Amino acid sequence: MPLFQYKAVSPAGDVQEGVLDAGSYDGAQAHLKSMGLIPIRAIEVGAAAQAAEGSAQPGARGFLTSATLMPSGGAHIRPNELTILTRELATLLKAGLPLDRSLEILINLAERAPVRTLLQEIRNEVRGGAALSKALDQHRNVFSRFYVNMVRAGEAGGALGGVLMRLADHLERAKDLRDSVVSSLIYPVILMLVAVASVGMLLVFVVPQFKQIFDQSGKALPGVTEVVLGAGLFLREYWMIVVAAVLLVVWLLSRSWSNPASRARWDARLLGWPVAGHLIARLEMARFARSLATLLQNGVPLLAALSILKETLGNAVFRAAVDVVSRELKEGRGMAKPMLETQVFPKLAVQMIAVGEETGQLDAMLLQVADVYDREVASSIKRALALLQPVMIIGLALVIGLLIFAIASPMFDMMDIPF
Repeated sequence: MPLFQYKAVSPAGDVQEGVLDAGSYDGAQAHLKSMGLIPIRAIEVGAAAQAAEGSAQPGARGFLTSATLMPSGGAHIRPNELTILTRELATLLKAGLPLDRSLEILINLAERAPVRTLLQEIRNEVRGGAALSKALDQHRNVFSRFYVNMVRAGEAGGALGGVLMRLADHLERAKDLRDSVVSSLIYPVILMLVAVASVGMLLVFVVPQFKQIFDQSGKALPGVTEVVLGAGLFLREYWMIVVAAVLLVVWLLSRSWSNPASRARWDARLLGWPVAGHLIARLEMARFARSLATLLQNGVPLLAALSILKETLGNAVFRAAVDVVSRELKEGRGMAKPMLETQVFPKLAVQMIAVGEETGQLDAMLLQVADVYDREVASSIKRALALLQPVMIIGLALVIGLLIFAIASPMFDMMDIPF
């Protein structure tokens, strides 16, 4: 039977650590509860040892579904740490512990200095009489407006623990969606880098070796050979200029991306791309629907929720469309019709939202919309990768074939062998 290393809190608020036998993570959690403890973390001993060495084991489970809960090093609060803190605080509050005592426990559990310092500042502000939402609002570099308003809604409704738990679920879903996109792009990016490196090495180290041979032959070279030889010699002699030019382009693009007006133009262009635009629209729709549903479920008024969730959207076109919907909503036109008129939101999503408005179950329908578009994003990524990978491989093969042809053609011509 596997061993689980656990951390739990007693009803008095004391942190207890130890190791117990359990058939599974759920069994370990149930055993701790039967002992009258509040389970905070439970990790298989093997996974905990690997986490201590700095490598998390994918199969390891803890109360927060993370083997390395708060990795050491670094100067900022990481997104996964924010999710972990949110869920831990929700667990302690739902167990009936006071807020300041819950924060004190989290301070003792924190393994990184920045996390510990942040929690200490929040605890001090709470002990000074500030509400938790106000204390969090002092740290906008960590807690977004969306997060703070969720907490404020939980305080107003007297259900802070439940709100924090739903907020942790929301953060985890957003992270899972983001990670699925990033992980799906890893292979194409690696393939692209390998392709560029391979072609670069051929041009710099292989192609120029043939120039002396071709010069000695005295024969005229085909145009494609001249171009390939020129490119290889240029890269070999002026590689620093090429690197500087690439860095300059990257800097100009990043500067353009950081300018709001330019960013809006880029976002509009991206939405018009055949495959990427479809994927971005579905991603933003899923984020919009899930964020709005989470806010509405926690008592935030619709107009205020629309204003808050703009921060969760990455595309400027969608943010502008939300502004339009908000203005129309103030005039009593509802939400679905203005969404359709913007021609930004997918029609299926708008129709589902219209049904939610008519039935008075907008939050439930928004969650269904989010689930639909989460699945669409996953399937769109699979289709895009199924198309992209062979295209990249064929493209690389064509480029290398062109290089071989450019070198082999004059070589065969020198030997009077038809090519």
